[in-house]
Amino acid sequence: MVKEAVAQRILQLCEERGVAPNALANIAGIDRSTLYSILGSKSKNPGIVTIKKICDGLELPLIDFFDAEVFRNLEQEIK
Repeated sequence: MVKEAVAQRILQLCEERGVAPNALANIAGIDRSTLYSILGSKSKNPGIVTIKKICDGLELPLIDFFDAEVFRNLEQEIK
């Protein structure tokens, strides 16, 4: 599912950069509760604007966020 892939990718990028999720929220200018709802099960559909803010905080182009193995193997959600 895409939601889980987004959460996994955020955690992967935090680990690679040595940034805690709390710090990422501050850097990205989003509420910690928003980030934790994406990482947890509360947010079912993380918005692209929020993902873009996270990418900006990590100094990562949006295209590079989605250019990851975790997104390559997703099954089609509409059948």
